[in-house]
Amino acid sequence: MASPIEEWVEESARLTTPKKIVWCNGSESQHHQLIDEMLADGTLIGLDSKTYPNCYLHRSDPSDVARTEQITFICSRLQNDAGPTNNWMSPADAKEKVSGLFRWAMKDRTMYVVPYLMGPAESPYSKVGVEITDSPYVVASMYIMARIGRVPLERLGNSADFVPGLHSLGDLSPDRRYVLHFPEEKLIWSIGSGYGGNALLGKKCFALRIASWMAREQNWMAEHMLIVGLTGPSGKTHYIAAAFPSACGKTNLAMMVSALENEGYKVTTVGDDISWMHVASDGTLRAINPEAGFFGVAPGTNKKTNPNVMTAVRSNSIFTNVGLTPSGEPWWEGINGAAPAGTIDWRGRPHMGGSELVAQANSRYTVPARQTPSISPRFEDPEGVPISAFLFGGRRARVAPLVYEARNWAHGVFVAATMASETTAAITGQTGITRRDPMAMLPFCGYNMARYFGHWLEMGPKIPRAPRIFHVNWFRKGADGKFLWPGYGENVRVLKWIVERVEEKSDAVETPIGFVPTREALTLDGLDIQRSTIEELLRVDPADWIAELDSTRQFFGRFGPALPQEIWKQHEALQHRLSRVTVPAS
Repeated sequence: MASPIEEWVEESARLTTPKKIVWCNGSESQHHQLIDEMLADGTLIGLDSKTYPNCYLHRSDPSDVARTEQITFICSRLQNDAGPTNNWMSPADAKEKVSGLFRWAMKDRTMYVVPYLMGPAESPYSKVGVEITDSPYVVASMYIMARIGRVPLERLGNSADFVPGLHSLGDLSPDRRYVLHFPEEKLIWSIGSGYGGNALLGKKCFALRIASWMAREQNWMAEHMLIVGLTGPSGKTHYIAAAFPSACGKTNLAMMVSALENEGYKVTTVGDDISWMHVASDGTLRAINPEAGFFGVAPGTNKKTNPNVMTAVRSNSIFTNVGLTPSGEPWWEGINGAAPAGTIDWRGRPHMGGSELVAQANSRYTVPARQTPSISPRFEDPEGVPISAFLFGGRRARVAPLVYEARNWAHGVFVAATMASETTAAITGQTGITRRDPMAMLPFCGYNMARYFGHWLEMGPKIPRAPRIFHVNWFRKGADGKFLWPGYGENVRVLKWIVERVEEKSDAVETPIGFVPTREALTLDGLDIQRSTIEELLRVDPADWIAELDSTRQFFGRFGPALPQEIWKQHEALQHRLSRVTVPAS
């Protein structure tokens, strides 16, 4: 009698009619065979074997270089369950529309069956997924990003407790490209794209959109958060989970080299992107990183911004849509000076100089997490690490100070729900446009975000030793338009204050928006920064925040009566506190 996974594979094969079926067992020999086949057919290009051993370049179709939100749907039975910030399609309509695209999609192709485990092998919180794909690049990437093959199959046994995902490249036509999530069935369909976020179904599709629905049902949390540990001179480590929208330094913070290392403060990496969290028996909120690798944006990554990842990617890595130097090494904008003469761009053409990019703006590296020098010794901890603090941040030229602490859990949820970031030219072609991205989950929440806020509010009282909540802004600018804070490794000074607040050891000033550190509370020794700059970094301007109230009121209005009343209560309370502060005449 066939097992549930075998039945699903047979059903998918009848629909897609592959030439043959290969079950991926996670072995080194099978992986190397797959790599050799891709090298032979040009899917991968080998890099210099001395400087980048076992590293490869992949070039995707020029129309298929990023996540595509307009083709991403939540296919819940009720439209209101998807909410106003998600695209919705009924399950029946979605299957009728897209099943036709899957029919015969794998003809003359190999169907790969990839059983994978999200989370450490021994963790009770890890979950099994099975991705069916006709893309060998996806298989090779999943080999890095998850635990595949024997481990998940042994865990699954004959159970039907897995998240099925069906993926096909199709014909790569943007007009026939869909990423569909059926939350009630815990099912994912993706067709027409080979890009990581659309095709590596364990990542955003399972680990956030489907998992967030599951977490709400089962009283845990699936969040778009990095996880770092800060170990002080005493040897005690506090773990922080942090959420940032794109272009806000999330990966760099996750793998930061501490500027205070000589004083005994060391940063370790548990995760750079996703956190699954459960309330433990000791009353703490414990977090695991469900991924086994890092899938990061290459442009702007260098030895200053992220020395740890630059070390990690020197072996066993896949680079996507970067340039290729004459010596056979990867190159992207911001890596180190100008591109060497003779460099080939991401489309496979000779780079002629000028404004044309060598690497696509969203080009990526995929690297095993274990290779990162900063990886935490508790990376595989089956119980997860205890979270002391949540950190939320965005890119704001003014408004938000360098750091502030929420007044309590409910206020912290409000702070996270109002999170926003100003766009950069690299993202949209326009600068300074404020985009709301609550908890950095707007594109990734698998259900109505109003109910997601409610889930956060409900979780707080269930966590006896709940993390404290903070907001940061590394990107505040002065009147000259220059950044006031140096960022990168210096951000550890802010993390140190946060940990000291958790331990009740550091001072703060109460403001209408929350608790801001005193200048003396921040460790600034050895940092060349003027007192007036620090004062500007920590300043809370009531006029800015009154304007912010109007913006957040409009945003919350999108959710109608589904928005928890506590959010409106916090909005009104902030308005009341601001009204009691004298606003200087302009």
